Amino acid sequence: MTERFDFLIIGSGLAGLNAALLAREYGSVCLLSKGAISETNTNRAQGGIAAAMAASDDPQRHAEDTIRAGDGLCDERAVQALTDEGPQAVRRLMQLGVEFDRGADGAPALAREGAHSEPRVLHAGGDRTGLHIQRALERCVRSGQIDLRERHTAVELIVEAGRCAGAVVADADGEPHTITATATLLATGGVGALYAQTTNPPTATADGLGLALRAGAVARDLEFVQFHPTALVGGDGSAFLVSEALRGEGALLLDRSGRRFAAEAHPDAELAPRSVVARAISEAMQRDDAEHVWLDISHRPAEFLRERFPGVYAGCLERGHDLTAGPIPVAPAAHYHMGGIWTDLDGRTSIAGLFAAGEAATIGAHGANRVASNSLLEAAVFSTRAVRAAIAGVDGEPPTPPEPVSPLPVAGGNAAPSWAELRSAMSAGAGIARSADGLSEALERMRAWPASHSGDASLASASTAAQAIAHAASIRTETRGAHLRVDHPGTDPAWRRRLAWQIVRE
Repeated sequence: MTERFDFLIIGSGLAGLNAALLAREYGSVCLLSKGAISETNTNRAQGGIAAAMAASDDPQRHAEDTIRAGDGLCDERAVQALTDEGPQAVRRLMQLGVEFDRGADGAPALAREGAHSEPRVLHAGGDRTGLHIQRALERCVRSGQIDLRERHTAVELIVEAGRCAGAVVADADGEPHTITATATLLATGGVGALYAQTTNPPTATADGLGLALRAGAVARDLEFVQFHPTALVGGDGSAFLVSEALRGEGALLLDRSGRRFAAEAHPDAELAPRSVVARAISEAMQRDDAEHVWLDISHRPAEFLRERFPGVYAGCLERGHDLTAGPIPVAPAAHYHMGGIWTDLDGRTSIAGLFAAGEAATIGAHGANRVASNSLLEAAVFSTRAVRAAIAGVDGEPPTPPEPVSPLPVAGGNAAPSWAELRSAMSAGAGIARSADGLSEALERMRAWPASHSGDASLASASTAAQAIAHAASIRTETRGAHLRVDHPGTDPAWRRRLAWQIVRE
């Protein structure tokens, strides 16, 4: 069976929902969600969305903070678009029904988080910002004019004569069918579920990245996987995110002996860029031979903590920890991918008719290390740009990245025999601390995986993405941003460049 739409949007987080709501004004829209519509990273986002909304702030200052944290690899044009268009994107969310928390004066309440020089993070429901955004946009999507397909998985992109014409899709029963579209947008989220410990939902399995690579699209910055510094890590692989906003409100990081250590790594201590804090925690854990460090905010009033952080408070309590009573154990966990499918500033990929936005894409705004609460903003700003570009027309030659594109030595047809094997290989070799030996061993394991025959489309796409990430990490022989090479601990000016990749079909 073949169906035809003007727009096919794959993914139901902020980028996908916003794109669908814009696109429905210009044509027919099919929106795919691999799981339930709410099983997204957006739904789990706690801290908020950053934008220069205050009179004392401005987009240029926001841009400077973003570039400073990006460790030399931010695309300044992308950063400028992100910060200049950020306030307008936030106002659009308000119009769509997102009710941000407000202060006594009625203006949006603004918090400060790591690497931001100003309080500019809007939040909703205290620390449940993503949940409020997801619910508001879901209500709009369900109101009509959008064909929503939950529990539908994209199996393969259809590329004809160099143009993306849609995708082969498996429904909830695993039955395949074809959906063709004039414009296809990948908004599938990140790669966290490729690791044994992640703050992401189980659906964050790099579907979009794997699909795009297999279709011949260019990917970039794949080695930069951000590990959130503070998560309550469970034995089942789940990791409950403990928002960076706690450190913005004065939470301290302590080692096993109770010593505060973050200031030794950076002058901003607990509010340093995420990569710096995660690295400091990892090193403290290694020094102490410990499975975690401690995060303490119990010096703040208990009533304030329960009101400001209701989600974190309840989540910690469910896991046996009362953050109002004393320190809680935290460790880094896979959280966000700065890399992904390469796009220009309008969300266009290297394949005509194929667009990408949100965490699945890499525009260059985050550089080597994303600033807190810029992810929701990027999803809103650049999904809007992508739809506008699609509406303007998808004819003509696709754009090309400014850096050289290297052939990616990945066999697009092989796949891990199981999710457990894939996550074991990625965590052991391409986790938070990397080395040539560890990456080589991981790649050897991956190259020995058999040809895909399990019928699990997500596992096949994830296997391609995992090999690509590990290979890129093996090539960058320096430590920069979220990419920590223990055998190359310094940042090398010669590596102040991006790595772009493409699977070359024989």
